[in-house]
Amino acid sequence: MAATGGSVYSYKYFTVHFPAARPYVAHVEINRPEKLNAFIEPMWLEMRQVFDQLSSDSSVRAIVLTGAGSKAFTAGLDVKQAPQVLSSDKGGSDTARNAVNIRRYILQFQDCLTAIERCEKPVIAAMHGYSYGFAIDISAAADVRICTRDVHLSVKEVDIGMAADIGVLSRLPKIVGNFGWVKEVALSARIFGAEEAHRVGFVNSIHDSKEVMVGAALDIASLIAQKSPVAVQGTKELLNWSRDHPIAEGLRYTAVWNSAAIQTGDVSTALMAGIEKRTPTFEKL
Repeated sequence: MAATGGSVYSYKYFTVHFPAARPYVAHVEINRPEKLNAFIEPMWLEMRQVFDQLSSDSSVRAIVLTGAGSKAFTAGLDVKQAPQVLSSDKGGSDTARNAVNIRRYILQFQDCLTAIERCEKPVIAAMHGYSYGFAIDISAAADVRICTRDVHLSVKEVDIGMAADIGVLSRLPKIVGNFGWVKEVALSARIFGAEEAHRVGFVNSIHDSKEVMVGAALDIASLIAQKSPVAVQGTKELLNWSRDHPIAEGLRYTAVWNSAAIQTGDVSTALMAGIEKRTPTFEKL
């Protein structure tokens, strides 16, 4: 159990740390290493709770997400314990009613993943070892991705007889900007490594070990956490909005957002700190 400010973090499948030397940084760890951090339903439901709580925690300004153990960020979904929604009899023999139940289930699952993207705080996904299937969904919903040199990545869903439906097919093309490459890896489920992921722009940097990678992720988070939380939150919101809308709509949304946000005292605080050559201190948000 960890706590920061007035918030307590106690979860079964995730650990949340607050490194003492890194103010305003949260380190979230997927914690099922004995199963390569493979996800079962309670885990993705809990993941939404974790990121929703972090989103509103004024003592947090940046988040690092890693996987426990030496072998995997996450091996994806635990197919042995996956819920049997497809064989559910909630709809009886009626196809339409079965479809409604499955659609509701998928939408809930998608929302658990989207909790990472809609989190007000930037999320840095640091991947090592096996990073299959749901690992790509998770990291694609994050804001920044880095990895170890020995990472093994795969959009794995076609290997279990289905199209990926939790988010990767929507997000990955917008991250790498190479639709042909996305189609290749999604249609084939082939494994690709760190160098290829870096070449296409999926990850920002490659590191020689998990320890070094986690340190690098915490360094990025610490740098972000030093900035105005008003500015950081706005930048994430505006980048995500503009990604999904035409330029003219993005510019208009930015103007509306900043018409309120630039009235913050953080602007003068940052300017004065620059003039005085010191690190600014910002109020919690």
